[in-house]
Amino acid sequence: MDNSDLTNKIQELEGRLAKLEQKDKHLSMLLFSGDFDQVMAAFIIASGALAMGKEVSLFVTFWGLDAIKKPGMKTAGRAFLEKMVLFMRPKGPLKLSTSKMNFGGIGPRLFRYMMGKKNVESLPSLIALSQEMGLKIIACQMTMSVMGLKKEDLIDGVEIGGVATFIGDSFDANTTLFI
Repeated sequence: MDNSDLTNKIQELEGRLAKLEQKDKHLSMLLFSGDFDQVMAAFIIASGALAMGKEVSLFVTFWGLDAIKKPGMKTAGRAFLEKMVLFMRPKGPLKLSTSKMNFGGIGPRLFRYMMGKKNVESLPSLIALSQEMGLKIIACQMTMSVMGLKKEDLIDGVEIGGVATFIGDSFDANTTLFI
C-alpha cells in the first residue's frame, strides 16, 4: 500500500468515525399519544436530551397532534367529517386527558395543580422551552390531511413532513423513542 492509498484509507476511516460521533448526538422521537402524561414525558425527555447537548427531533402523528394544536383554532371551510374530528379532539396541551385517572377531566387539572405545587413546568411552558432549546417538531403531513388540520392550526415553529422525514431522522440517530 503506497502513501496515497494509506492517506485515502485514513480519510475514509476519519469520515466514518465522524459520522458515528455525530450519530451519538441525535435523539429521534415519535409522539403518537395525545394523553397528557405521555406528552409530558415526551417533552421532559426531549428537553433533558437537549440540555445534554443532543439534537432532538420529534415526529408528531395521530393523537399526538392534539398537543401541538393552537387552543383557538377554527374549523370553518372544512369538510363535515373533518369538522367533526376536530370538534371531538382536544385543542392544545391544556385540554389533553390523562391515560389513567382521568375522572371525567378532573384528573388532568389535579395533576397540573400538583405539578404546580412541586414547581414542575407546565406542559405549554415545557413545549415552548423545548422549542427555544432547539427541539425540531415535525407534524405528520398524512395525518394532518386525514384529520383536516392545516399548518396554521398548529403552534408556531412546527415543520410539516412525511414518514420519510421521520425515518431519515431515526437513521441518523443512535436512539429512537416511540411514545
